[in-house]
This record gives sequence, C-alpha cells and structure tokens, in this order.
Amino acid sequence: MFFRPEAKAALWRWREVLAGAALAVLALWLLAQARGVLGYVAPVMLVGAGALIMVGLQRGRFRGAGGGLGTVQVVEGEVIYFGPLTGGSVSLREVQRLTLDGGQKPAHWRLDQPDHPPLLIPVDADGADALFDAFAALPGLKTERMLAKLRADAGAPVLIWERSAPSLAQMEPQGRA
Repeated sequence: MFFRPEAKAALWRWREVLAGAALAVLALWLLAQARGVLGYVAPVMLVGAGALIMVGLQRGRFRGAGGGLGTVQVVEGEVIYFGPLTGGSVSLREVQRLTLDGGQKPAHWRLDQPDHPPLLIPVDADGADALFDAFAALPGLKTERMLAKLRADAGAPVLIWERSAPSLAQMEPQGRA
C-alpha cells in the first residue's frame, strides 16, 4: 500500500492515538458480545485505550516535523546530542534548568548543568521525540505547560522547569538512631 510521505508522517506522529482508538473499538465490540470472561476484560481494555489515547495526544503534540539538524539519543538518563556544529551530553539527574529558546530558528531546548556549558538541542532534531519521556522524568515538570509553551512559538527564552534547592530534610544524613 502506498502512502504519501506527508500522510505517513502524520499517521506516525499520532500512532499512540490511533492504536488507542483501535483498542477502544475492539473493547466496545467485545463489550457488546459480553459473554463470560469478555464481560470483565472489555472494560479493562477500554480504560487502557483511554489512557493510551491521552498519552498519545501529549506525545503527538510534542513531536515536531523532524528533519532538523543533528540527532538526539536518550540512554539511561543521559541526553546526548550529536549536531553538525555543536553537541554534548547531560545527565538528567544533574540538569538544573530546562529552557525553551524560541529566539533561535528553529526553537532550541536548552539544558543547563552546573560546571558545564549548556546543551542546545533543536526541537526538530532527529530523535527529539525521545525528549518527551526524558523531560517527563524531571521532578515537578508540568507536561501540559511545556506543551503549551512549545506550541506558543514565543520569540524569547521561556523557563520550562528548574530544579528546586534540596530541603534540609533531604540533606540530613541517613541512618541516625
């Protein structure tokens, strides 16, 4: 079967939503047949389909058109960017600040880490969709806010997330009796 590249890219961008919709249709069909075990399995499948659709909507909104400069990889909590002019890596555990710099064309993610130069990653870099899960792992990051700022096309840098200072309870040594 032949699809135009643009149609194929659009389908691939929303793949989780499409899979969730197909699962929901199957679950509704099984629910209509509701005999025996199917009567118990179908509602669980329907809830799972709803969750898959919700996650797919967020991921689809995050994914760009791709085709930008460089390649992104996320390996065991390490974000690595290989670009034609710049590149580098940062550990997600050590990231202090995440900024979306809309002043650059295309917009860039800026990851700041202490004692290292910032890592700048174009939002349309190859593999940049893996950053969604990496960023979602940052404690306290508001995913919907990040997606709104990404789509707002702001011309100035926007702070998306910043690591809070450790509390005194976290700094207190463990194992005291």
